[in-house]
Amino acid sequence: MVLTDMAKKPRIYFDYNASAPLLDCARDAVIDLLAHAGNASSVHFEGRNARKHIEAARNALANSIDCNPANIVFTSGATEAANHVLCPIMRVNGQEVNVSQLYVASTEHPCILQGGRFRNDEILELPVLENGIIDLECLEKSLKNHNFETGLPLVAVQYANNETGVLQPISRVSEIVHDNDGLLLVDAVQALGKTPILMAETGADFLIVSSHKIGGPQGVGALVLANGNVSPSPLITGGGQENYHRAGTENVAAIAGFAAAIEWHSENLTKNIQKFELRDSIETGLSTISREAGNEISAPVVFGSSVERLGNTSCFSVPGVKAETALVSLDLDGIAVSSGSACSSGKVKKSHVLDAMGVQAEEMQGAVRLSLGWDSTDEEAGRFLEAWKKIIGRMVA
Repeated sequence: MVLTDMAKKPRIYFDYNASAPLLDCARDAVIDLLAHAGNASSVHFEGRNARKHIEAARNALANSIDCNPANIVFTSGATEAANHVLCPIMRVNGQEVNVSQLYVASTEHPCILQGGRFRNDEILELPVLENGIIDLECLEKSLKNHNFETGLPLVAVQYANNETGVLQPISRVSEIVHDNDGLLLVDAVQALGKTPILMAETGADFLIVSSHKIGGPQGVGALVLANGNVSPSPLITGGGQENYHRAGTENVAAIAGFAAAIEWHSENLTKNIQKFELRDSIETGLSTISREAGNEISAPVVFGSSVERLGNTSCFSVPGVKAETALVSLDLDGIAVSSGSACSSGKVKKSHVLDAMGVQAEEMQGAVRLSLGWDSTDEEAGRFLEAWKKIIGRMVA
């Protein structure tokens, strides 16, 4: 347990969307596998033992999302998985097929927005509404205008946004994409372990997930194919690992840790999806603090609050409060929160997600994200609200 230097109280970690703490079961699995030699491509006992753990992990993920384990490709993380599948050349029944345009929602994670192996002129950003939901009419119109003579369209949409927690209407997106003969990539990194996911119900042709978002080790993720006969050209070539989808010796220990985390969440999913009450009580507390501070302090703005969100995520802003100041103050009080995505320079900067939602500059400057975890408590929520009240109190003093 890490203690703060000043208050000698346990630190509070409200940044699970950035990276979740390592689960004990995942740590044990990693340590156990590190003690054993063996390359999973070898035919001797040690190699077969390593292979056994990889295949067990494949089955664990397949059971979790109800897919064919043979269609799971382990990667070094979701960013690699994204760069793998964002490819203008697909293999369909052994034949190469061109994908000429990538359509991405403007609130996507940077690893999707960068477009992978597509050229910049082959990437089209689709707008979102003020609530963070993709503009379905624009998506449908764009696909109807797609030039199929040049190749197929590929659409990439997050299941759940990492900054706001907004859940996209994935089933409806899938209908639109497939009615227009496109392919769909679903980024389920933030959704895994926080809301039930079934591969068939998403309608995804490709789905990506990450270990460290659910309490597994960092540095491992997976690409899931809906159909083994439709796959992107390999990003990493060499040997025949991962059924020739991804070359390189597998990180057996990390994959085993990922499997342990998946199995833990399969048994304890309600611990994550039942965080709505705690999140809502925090948001109510924020409103109370602003109201009690008087007319000088505006009510907090909670982004995406009018639509369905992950139960653990709250992204809010109080005009006049700068995020960088708030984050430093909270950190000194022993509380770790975020201002948005952790996948940048480590500095607070304008959120492309909130910008795409049409949020005004002053509100964006104050955006703070809380992302709760399976072991977050009422007591921790109370300490956060006490710390926030001190921040507001300094503004009106």
